Order: sequence, then structure tokens, then C-alpha cells
Amino acid sequence: MKSEIICVGTELLLGDIVNTNAQFLSRRLADLGFSIYHQSVVGDNTERLKKELEESFNRADLIITTGGLGPTPDDLTKETGAEYFNKKMIIDKNSLDKLNSYFLKNGKGEIKGGNMKQAYFPEGAIIFPNDYGTAPGCAIEENGKVLIVLPGPPKEMKPMFENYVIPFLKKYSNGVLSSKILRICGIGEGIMAEQISDIINHSTNPTVAPYAKEWEVTLRITAKADTEESASKLIAPTEEEIRRRLGDNIYGEGETSLEEVIAKLLISKKLTISTAESCTGGLIASKLVNYPGVSSVFMEGAVTYSNYAKMNRLNVKEETLEKFGAVSEETAKEMAEGIAKTSGTTIGLSTTGVAGPGGGTDEKPVGLVYIGLYINGNVQAKKLEFSGSRDMIRRRTTITALDWLRKELIK
Repeated sequence: MKSEIICVGTELLLGDIVNTNAQFLSRRLADLGFSIYHQSVVGDNTERLKKELEESFNRADLIITTGGLGPTPDDLTKETGAEYFNKKMIIDKNSLDKLNSYFLKNGKGEIKGGNMKQAYFPEGAIIFPNDYGTAPGCAIEENGKVLIVLPGPPKEMKPMFENYVIPFLKKYSNGVLSSKILRICGIGEGIMAEQISDIINHSTNPTVAPYAKEWEVTLRITAKADTEESASKLIAPTEEEIRRRLGDNIYGEGETSLEEVIAKLLISKKLTISTAESCTGGLIASKLVNYPGVSSVFMEGAVTYSNYAKMNRLNVKEETLEKFGAVSEETAKEMAEGIAKTSGTTIGLSTTGVAGPGGGTDEKPVGLVYIGLYINGNVQAKKLEFSGSRDMIRRRTTITALDWLRKELIK
């Protein structure tokens, strides 16, 4: 089916909110085999939204909207959809009961006023429950045209799409689409694309699509077949070749994260870790504690920003700082070893650098970073040179340090 996306909300037009919904829906619809030809953003205005629906349905068969399902008078997406299809708005008892239960549970009394409109839907609509909010979505099917109406907040829209809309859409998709996600770190998007450009450019079934995020790249391998098993068989040789070329730069698959992979490696190997951070200011520790089970292996994180802290907390030698400076291979090594020994851990990970925007010199420019890594008596350091803003340098250092740790753990 030809598909389009309409995102509703004046706040989107004004730039008050970044439109991440269109990005998410475009990717997921493409994964499901639906062609996307147009996206648009419309303010909270009934006439303009109705005109947009008319124009979109002249071009496409499936329209998905996000936003405009709240309790206020300008939340009119469902009502406009009903008007377009000449359908009455009727109350859905199941939705009303859920709303009443939600309001009573949260001490707000029985549902009343504008909130009641969230229980009304176009007659004959298929209703999608909202497991994370009060505004259900719905689908209207009429004469080969399908309108799917979803809430605006991504935390509500995304799970509704995954849990309810995808099963609904399967009847409009021929065959089965299956995807395998590979997560890549430690290699830039450009270099990675060069190494597998022939696979990306010449694959038709499966297709290979790269998506870049903050210092990482995701590869989605998608195959279409009659069954899930057949699709998996199509994916397997392409995945194998990609793994052969990219090697240990592939850190995981599916919905995982770098910190989750590291935490599981530490737990399985019965290794403990502590961190000493200067330029990253605790970002590494913050990443590690994202994984709920990491408390069994992550003992301590110290932000040792000043030279005094490096000496007092980590036992970095004063002569080391005087001779080589705080931003040096020698200091990074002593920081890593110092935090490991004082915390009693098998691993110590450290960072020190010039994050900018000031403080750089010809000898030690902004973006110069050293990472130290101590593992069971062996201490190493890496020199890195980054560009960009202070925040970019700090975040890139964090990801690079964690990825280096991961690669050492899988040796």
C-alpha cells in the first residue's frame, strides 16, 4: 500500500517539539514493506487537517496520523477523520471504563469534561488501547482507504504501534517481513559503509539499511518471504558476510546497548570495575548504571577533575603531573591503576583530556584525550584526538572508552 504520515500539532510547526514520530513511523513502515511517499505536519486546525486528509488520500491508501487525541477542544484528529469518512462519533464503553478506572486510581474522581471525548470514536473504528496514557488510537477502513490515528507522545505512540498497529497491518502486507538488527561501534559510519557498500547497494532481498546514532551505527537486515523461517534463512548469509567484514566492531544485536553488553560480560567473567573520570565527568559511570544488574560488578565511580583529586583519591604521583601534565598517557595509566587498587576491583577505567572550548595549547589542543585501562595488573593507555563541541568530545570519549573495554573483555 502507498502510505503517508501526517503529524498533527501546532507545537510541531513552531519548532517547540522535535518531530521524532515521523522518523520512527517511516522506518517501521518501510520494515513492514509499506511504501512511504509523503510526510506532512499540520497545526491544530480542523479545516486544514481535513484538506490534508483529502490530498493525502488522493495519493495514498494508508494514512497514519499522530497527535490531536487529547482532552482539549483543539484535539480534533479523530473527529476530523470521522467527518472525512462521514461517520458518527460514538462512545466506546470499554475505553470509557478504562478511563474511569485510570482517573479513580489516580485520585481524580470520575471522568468528566473534556476527558470524556477520549472515549468517543468514529462508528465502526477498530480501537487500539493506550497502555501508557489516556488517549486510545483507532483505525478506520472505508473503500480501500485506511486511516490510523495515534497519540502524539512518543512514549505512547511507539508501543501502540508495535503492539497493536503492526498486527492490524499484517493483513495488508503480502508474506512475512523479518528483520535482524546489528549494532556497531568503534568504526565511523563512512568507513563502515565503504567496507560493506556492495552489500548495501546490491541487496534486494534481504535489504540492508544503515542508521547512524550517537557514535554508533545500526544495520537492519530485512527479508521478505512466505514464512519467518524462510525469511531468517535469507538473512543468515548476509549477516554472516557482514560479521566477517566488520568483526568485533559489531557489539550486539537487537534491542541492546553497549553498556548492557559490557555489564553482562563483566558478570559472566566475574570481573569487577571502577572508574576514574576527569574530562568525562561521570558519563562512563552514568552509562554503566543504566543496566540494572551492574551493581554486582560496578563498585565505584570517581570524578577526579582536579590534580589534587587525582593525587588524593587515586594516588597519581605529583611528579607525574608536574612532568607530563594531567592530560597525558602517564596520568591516564596511574588514574586507571589507582582507582582499581583503591576500590579493590579487577578493572580500572580512566579518562583525562581537554574538552574545551578553552584550555588547549599547541602541544595539547582541544580534543586531545587519553583513556587508561587497568585489568588484573596490566595497564594500557590510548591517545585520541576528537573535534567538535565540549559535549561531543566528552560523549565520544565515553563511548570510545566503553568500546575499548568491551573489546578487551572479549579477547
